[in-house]
Amino acid sequence: MPGADDTSGALNGCTVVVTREARGELGRRLDALGATVVHVPLIEVTDPDPADSEALRVALGGPLDWLVVTSAAGADRVAAIADRPRVRLAAVGTATARRLAEVAGRPVDLIPQRQLAGSLVEEFALIQRNPSRVLVAQADRAANTLEVGLTDAGHRVDVVTAYRTVARRPSPRELSAVAGADAVAFASGSAAIAWSQALGADAMAALPPIVAAIGPTTAAAAVDAGLKITHESSEHSLDGLVQILARAWSQHHHW
Repeated sequence: MPGADDTSGALNGCTVVVTREARGELGRRLDALGATVVHVPLIEVTDPDPADSEALRVALGGPLDWLVVTSAAGADRVAAIADRPRVRLAAVGTATARRLAEVAGRPVDLIPQRQLAGSLVEEFALIQRNPSRVLVAQADRAANTLEVGLTDAGHRVDVVTAYRTVARRPSPRELSAVAGADAVAFASGSAAIAWSQALGADAMAALPPIVAAIGPTTAAAAVDAGLKITHESSEHSLDGLVQILARAWSQHHHW
């Protein structure tokens, strides 16, 4: 469901480029607000290398107090945790937590109020004061925020690559659809980087007037890739991304 601040028709007349692997829930929420959604996937999620797959399998069966995942793709690859009900679960983001709960067959123990890795580190310290063994299952390109923060807090942290994100080159037809868009929604740093790689010297010129990032980490990755973000959600969530797009479109009409 859209967030409480969303209103029907808030994106009427707005064409939004969605760059996720699947149109999915983000596309459905934008549809509900009246947007015309152009789906141009810029990344593909693939399984990790065999060595990483084996490392994840071993880690899931080893000494472990907590499992942390950062995305639904990561949650999909830790199904073995369902056999270990004493291992506590943490997820960055409500959508990720829902998927992890489905995979594990039980509720997730920690979802930070602000859906950011740094916030998870802060809240983890409030409920886990004694040193613990933590497994972080994340993407190959993920930042080391969780590893550094939890290690600095005195925990033993193992980080395993649960999946890989691979840049996808859009077709000429997809690129032509982008040309007439009003907004683009970057839901990950990988997608922003892939945009820059796919369009090369034309990456900035091809951006629509509204360029929205799902959170500060994604915004930083986009800037590092040479892109300009016009609007940034305060947290890494679909609610935040949809709301910032609606706000941006409203402001755009008043220019």
